[in-house]
Amino acid sequence: MLQLPVYLDNNATTPCDPQVVEAMLPYFTQHFGNAASRTHSYGWLAEEAVQYAREQVAALINAEREEIVFTSGATEANNLAIKGVMEMYAAKGNHIITVTTEHKAVLDTCKHAEKLGAAITYLPVNAEGLINTQQLEDTITPLTVLIAVMYANNETGVIQPVQEISRIARKHNVLFFCDAAQAAGKIPVDVQTDGIDLLSMSAHKIYGPKGIGALYVRRRNPRVRITAQIDGGGHERGMRSGTLNVPAIVGFGKAAILCQTLLPTETEHLSYLRNKLENGLLQQTDCQVNGSRLHRLPQTTNISFRHLHGQNLLLGFNKDIAVSSGSACTSASMEPSYVLQAMGVEDLLAYASIRFGVGRFTTEEEIDYTIGRVKEIVSQLMSSEI
Repeated sequence: MLQLPVYLDNNATTPCDPQVVEAMLPYFTQHFGNAASRTHSYGWLAEEAVQYAREQVAALINAEREEIVFTSGATEANNLAIKGVMEMYAAKGNHIITVTTEHKAVLDTCKHAEKLGAAITYLPVNAEGLINTQQLEDTITPLTVLIAVMYANNETGVIQPVQEISRIARKHNVLFFCDAAQAAGKIPVDVQTDGIDLLSMSAHKIYGPKGIGALYVRRRNPRVRITAQIDGGGHERGMRSGTLNVPAIVGFGKAAILCQTLLPTETEHLSYLRNKLENGLLQQTDCQVNGSRLHRLPQTTNISFRHLHGQNLLLGFNKDIAVSSGSACTSASMEPSYVLQAMGVEDLLAYASIRFGVGRFTTEEEIDYTIGRVKEIVSQLMSSEI
């Protein structure tokens, strides 16, 4: 039976998979030890669980267990990567290259770095949301220490040419950091094939718990070093101190292995649902898809509805369909999406943009309902706004 509202905001967060919850439960009450307690069995069991989960998370991206640093989420991992590299390699240079459409966790961290003396280059994107790799290469200077480009965009799902970016980075002896919070577990991500030096992940984007993430830090070819941003106790090989969240780490590991196992069939199913939703809306409403339809995640579509006011559009949806607007709302005003603006989408369309994110538990019945309901809402709004 269809339950409302239909949840289509899986880019924002995903529900915990029941198998993940089941795996976590014993570590709240039965195996509750501190993983840093090395003198008794409670601590040993906790440490064993953490190491096993570390292997599972590493396997998702073809990394080594020792290259995974657990954090509180992708935001902290992004901060640790950018600030950690900037401090560690300050003697080499102070130049970082990133992109105008990065997540705020990267952009705001870069802005903070600027205040501390870093020089940041913000690359533009084309109408499809993709960077120009030749422009990237031309931007590199002898002082460049880091290229920070996300794997897939959180608003549009657009996938950047990661392997070409890494080739350029290696050619110029520059480290390559990739925010893969939206990509890892949803499409094949291989840090060896992709040539990535640092990579951030988040459990709650892949049917795991909130409050846990990870930073991959390459150990060889090249060996990457970063300066810790949280001190006290020397946890995570000195890169991130703090008592480990064992239940959440266990859940992250279970979520990672489930994604790795289900990836081939899940990708096909999500693409089918996304395409059905997208084609249905394109046929029945006056709208456009934002971003590349060739280079993007299988579960994401970003659609702008013409001739409508964005705030009214989202308010019309919120009782029956849980989605996100491409706009960032503040208490005083509603601003158009900076991602869509960077792609050249005009403000009126950017205001009226909706991100639809299907997920593991989305049904075809929910997609059929959404198509019909959106058509109905758009027709009502068109009539009232004429």
